[in-house]
Amino acid sequence: MIEVYTDDYFMKEALKEAAKAAEEGEVPVGAVVVSNKRVIARAYNQVERLEDVTAHAEMLAITAAANHLGSKYLEECTVYVTLEPCIMCAGALSWARPKRVVYGASDDKGGFMRQGKSLLHPKTQLEFGVMHDACVRLLQDFFQARR
Repeated sequence: MIEVYTDDYFMKEALKEAAKAAEEGEVPVGAVVVSNKRVIARAYNQVERLEDVTAHAEMLAITAAANHLGSKYLEECTVYVTLEPCIMCAGALSWARPKRVVYGASDDKGGFMRQGKSLLHPKTQLEFGVMHDACVRLLQDFFQARR
């Protein structure tokens, strides 16, 4: 039997969120939080809409997941995000303690990996490059259309 709920499957869900951001003129980043192979939270960047520099997809998804679980910790969850989290979001992820963080496209300018994986909680597993090309293409298309 083929496993339906793969990293690609959930990254596609995050890409759907990123597409919503693009439609609203936001930088197209989407995130979903998964627990027991079920999406329990989904979000996309809403910085412009909310006029809030902290309204990144990851931050909104963490809050929604914590509310859903009734806990500040996401220890049995995986967070999927289309773009490498920034330092702010990595800090929030560290405090939320998800089991895994999976991202698609790297962010050489603003991503947390410039500082090293140590920004995440020591028990958090990190995976990246999942659906990389689709994640990059969405970002490139967005910025090319704005130029």
